[in-house]
Amino acid sequence: MLYLFLRRFIVAPLVKLLFHPRVTGLENIPTTGPALLVSNHLAFCDSIFLPVAVPRQIVFPAKSEYFTAPGLKGKLVATFFRSVGQIPIDRSGGRASLAALNTGLDILKKGELFGIYPEGTRSPDGRLYKGKTGVARMAIVAGVPVIPVAMIDTEKLQPPGTLWPQWLVREPGRRLPRLVRPGVAIGKPLDFSRYEGMERDRFVLRSVTDEIMYAMMELSGQEYVDMYAEKAKELLKKGESIDEHVRFGDTKAS
Repeated sequence: MLYLFLRRFIVAPLVKLLFHPRVTGLENIPTTGPALLVSNHLAFCDSIFLPVAVPRQIVFPAKSEYFTAPGLKGKLVATFFRSVGQIPIDRSGGRASLAALNTGLDILKKGELFGIYPEGTRSPDGRLYKGKTGVARMAIVAGVPVIPVAMIDTEKLQPPGTLWPQWLVREPGRRLPRLVRPGVAIGKPLDFSRYEGMERDRFVLRSVTDEIMYAMMELSGQEYVDMYAEKAKELLKKGESIDEHVRFGDTKAS
């Protein structure tokens, strides 16, 4: 109930008034029943614009750190995330990743929409990075429609390191800042029922994941980088070139 109240009467009106987001493809969201929404991830505000764009509630996994921060501020943040349908997940890998997968499957079994970012983290430079195969495993096991989503220009509204989205964005060579309207493009559902029972085949998982990422790339118009985003962030911290590592085949995270 709190989610519906916040979305309908507070968040959605503010977002539409201030940013006028462009939304296309809403007809591809089923009115009832489970579906897996897979989206690129450009900025923290993606988790605001996408739920506002879709009439049904979307359950998103959120970093467990958002729910365990100390003090009054930490409790307020945790309460907010829970109130808007976010669930905590441990992203440390191994058994934690399996638990996150099972949580998503439970949400889908209830007939709800589950949203996930296959890149695993925000893009460091606005490009689309290699997807993790957990999304494919979830799609095959759940046997639900997979709906590709593209967030557009949200990284311009909220560059890395900024706390709140900006209304106006300054660009090199332009005297006056311009108003950026973010976009949410929703693609046609993908059906992977042909892979039923093959969720342990790593080649199938990679094939399904790549098909999902390709659909997202077509929707977003982003350049695709055959590297995990975590690896790209590691390279940038070291001052190294992402493209050079891709060129020489060094794309695995350390």
